[in-house]
Amino acid sequence: MNTNTTTTTNEKQAIIDALWAWIRQRPGLEFGNYGDWKAYRQELREIARDKHDAETVLRAVAWRDSIDAETLKAAFSANYGRLEWNGTRLSYTTGQYWPTEYRKAAAAVLARALWYNVRNNFDGEMNPGAALRAYFRREFGRGIASRWFN
Repeated sequence: MNTNTTTTTNEKQAIIDALWAWIRQRPGLEFGNYGDWKAYRQELREIARDKHDAETVLRAVAWRDSIDAETLKAAFSANYGRLEWNGTRLSYTTGQYWPTEYRKAAAAVLARALWYNVRNNFDGEMNPGAALRAYFRREFGRGIASRWFN
């Protein structure tokens, strides 16, 4: 393995590690921002679903050797570039409400990296977008596929 490949592998692992920590941080919901327990619990369920989605897609990115640091860095343009990698750490620009956004931002970046990576295998397809969506539906199921690969 040459030095450039090792550096790229190390940077990919650094990004993966940072995203794991990012996804696993607590959302910091404040009950005072909600009118009742029902609304609060609904928000908690959606945030938990976002965590599951992001972790599932992160695992798929992490095990693919064909996804390198450059592909991951290019994918940070997802979600309007709110989640950024500066070479050593992640930063995020909040849109409206941090607790409901930060995991979605990670999932969007990871989904874009997967899309970029898998898209190369569908170059000869008549409708590569439909083929990609079907591929991700088979890999992740209808829920994750419809939320992140549609």
